[in-house]
Amino acid sequence: MKTSNYSAIVLMVFVICFGFSSMVKAQDEQPKKSPRATVSQVVGVDTKVTIDYSRPAMRGRDIYWDVVPNGMEEPNNYSDNKPFPWRAGADQNTTIEFNNDLQIEGKSIPAGKYSIHMIPSESTWTVIFNKVNDGWGSYKYDQSQDALRVTVTPKKVHSVERLTYNFMDLDGFTATAFLHWGDKQVPFKLKVAGK
Repeated sequence: MKTSNYSAIVLMVFVICFGFSSMVKAQDEQPKKSPRATVSQVVGVDTKVTIDYSRPAMRGRDIYWDVVPNGMEEPNNYSDNKPFPWRAGADQNTTIEFNNDLQIEGKSIPAGKYSIHMIPSESTWTVIFNKVNDGWGSYKYDQSQDALRVTVTPKKVHSVERLTYNFMDLDGFTATAFLHWGDKQVPFKLKVAGK
């Protein structure tokens, strides 16, 4: 009798664990609201630039009021009211990686992998390249880890539902990377260092 009770308990534990595991797996298999994407471009001869990011949708929101902080860095509820910039995407950090030194908007930055953050304002945006590239959002953003900050001018363009990064103006050793979401395009110029 004790053996059959023991067997029943083991079977029940197995069923519960298997059922829980199946539920977790089913949740993991749901499409993400902001799916990951990657875009790469070779600039010059052998400089590969890759941007890895999540693609949130507008979903009827006024993204430059409800999602993207409008204006300078503002206090938040996630890090003891310390200011932080926008994550320039969704979920984990948007990253940019390149295998050769670059100039971005005329300023030098060594080859490597960086998270991208942005501070929007009415007429210009600050684009930040930070050495910490494995975070979630910008909540633990640390300005002391910035490798580079540049100021760019956004352009008003046709509207797109999902945030997109891409490259344009390819010309020899130069290119322009850009973020496009809603009716704004935020470009930043790249040049292979020493060219």
